Amino acid sequence: MSVSAILKEKGSSVFTLASTLSIMDAVAMLGEHKVGALIVSDNGETIDGILSERDIVRGVAHFGSACLQKSVADLMTRNVITCTEEATVSDLMELMTKGRFRHLPVVRGDKLVGVVSIGDIVKRRIAEIEREAEEIRSYIATA
Repeated sequence: MSVSAILKEKGSSVFTLASTLSIMDAVAMLGEHKVGALIVSDNGETIDGILSERDIVRGVAHFGSACLQKSVADLMTRNVITCTEEATVSDLMELMTKGRFRHLPVVRGDKLVGVVSIGDIVKRRIAEIEREAEEIRSYIATA
């Protein structure tokens, strides 16, 4: 299954925030949208960074409660790994495991077109395995 198929199934809406907002604003957005990461984009189309729950936890560990007053730009991950719509579930599993991250922005050229999470990948992989098991059971029953 490709990223394109995943985005068709789950939708391609992406929650973004400006780099100038405070970490407190970002925390509120994470809670409101029930997501673990937000794409940082000052224009809503290109990726300036990504801010995850892990980035915020590291910030709190380093700065204490003063972290909440810092800007998103202070804590965001700037070198964002992305994928294209042609990537496969296997490609993403390898990339996310190697990079130790759980959210992957999807781009077409330089434009942000979606986000896939480790949850999206696990859900699709389980569906693939169940489908394969059913095909094997069906083959054995008819053989």
